[in-house]
Amino acid sequence: MVPDTIRLMTPHFATARLTRHPDGITAVDTEYIRPGLAAAHIIQHAGAAAFVDVGTNYSVPHLLAALQELRIDPAAVEYVFVTHVHLDHAGGAGLLLQALPAARIVVHPRGAPHLIDPAKLIAASKVVYGEERYRELYGELIPVDAGRVLESSDLQTITMRGRPFQLLHTPGHALHHYCVVDLDHHNIFTGDTFGLSYRELDTAQGAFGVPTTTPTQFDPGQLVASIDRLMATEPQAAYLMHYSRVTGLPAMAASLKAQIPEFAAMALRHAGDADPYATIYAEMRALWIELAGRHGLADPQASVDEYLSKDLDLNTQGLIAWLKRQRR
Repeated sequence: MVPDTIRLMTPHFATARLTRHPDGITAVDTEYIRPGLAAAHIIQHAGAAAFVDVGTNYSVPHLLAALQELRIDPAAVEYVFVTHVHLDHAGGAGLLLQALPAARIVVHPRGAPHLIDPAKLIAASKVVYGEERYRELYGELIPVDAGRVLESSDLQTITMRGRPFQLLHTPGHALHHYCVVDLDHHNIFTGDTFGLSYRELDTAQGAFGVPTTTPTQFDPGQLVASIDRLMATEPQAAYLMHYSRVTGLPAMAASLKAQIPEFAAMALRHAGDADPYATIYAEMRALWIELAGRHGLADPQASVDEYLSKDLDLNTQGLIAWLKRQRR
């Protein structure tokens, strides 16, 4: 039964936009901002299920519709893995748990206090988005019961009906970030550590990936090290929040690792500019247009402007925040 608090959040019966992948994995579009931007993942195994990332409060009706379409009893969901507590990944966690009576939420120890008492998380998000936009995107966060929180530890293995998942702490995008390694199937669920890769930007060369330096804890050295750590697990496929399954991981990892120090360098080059936001944004946009052209996109400028403009904005904010930390 869907709790009344969830029913009130959607003006019509929610549907689920699903993409079925191998190994019992299904991507659910969280309907965040636009279709194809953010995906939660459901893992099914031996009559049990787990979520990896959950989107926002407004995503929850779609996630429950996905369970219904997949014929998964909400009581069969054992774990909700939240890779980090940025609200496009974790904002709906408290609301979703109301409908999952047996589930425990797995979160980094740095992130757990912010799910139990989200006041600081709300305040930080309002600084990034502004009060009105924050409300439009995320609504009212519901605290998570501390008794249902399982704090991750690095290299911890959690087993769901015999299927082992290893947790790797992966700072760089955020200090409260971990990734999930699906050991038996050589999959990794990467949150934002392995960047962004929208399916509209795929070409014959494969997936086009870019790093995400969203405020406020970007660290270039940590992020490169975390990508190396993920690749050391020899994964065959990565499941990104933005957006879902990618393969050809060695090439994508190399591209991400080349872009990250270039981002830091461009931030340092423009640190003294009168308007560093404008100049960093313009240089990053030019880099992405160049890379998109090399990747075989027919109109790289139009593609970058249509699909990556918001990421350009957030990345630029993140680099400026990183510059400020370097001066301390």
